[in-house]
Amino acid sequence: MTEYERSRTMPAQPEQIFDQAADVGRLDAWLPSALHVEPGRLPAVTVHEDRTDEDTAALLRAQPDQMRLEWGTRDQGSYAGWLQVAGIGSGASEVTVHLSFFEEGHDPGEQAVREALDSSLRRLEEQVRLRVDNPAG
Repeated sequence: MTEYERSRTMPAQPEQIFDQAADVGRLDAWLPSALHVEPGRLPAVTVHEDRTDEDTAALLRAQPDQMRLEWGTRDQGSYAGWLQVAGIGSGASEVTVHLSFFEEGHDPGEQAVREALDSSLRRLEEQVRLRVDNPAG
């Protein structure tokens, strides 16, 4: 098993960040650009990965009371992950994303995963900033 974790401090309340991150209709706005989530009957979703051109049955669960989002493959158990939002005071929050790959063939490698996590956190922060600066959108 291989695990990766990245964190980023964001200038927003934890609820604002969690609401953006957990919005199933807006996941593509912050997930790695090579991943596309199609919601089914939640928690069931389908994830399309451009790198392999495959669809994977997955689960996505939001736990608003814990500011936590969890996901993973449904049938083969090849990966799982979570996103945790924690308030750190003064209107700022820390967002941590953790991925676990249980099968070596599913792990795209350390550099690719770290770049994808950093990019996803940056994109999430941009989406939150847009939403906070323009509450109607």
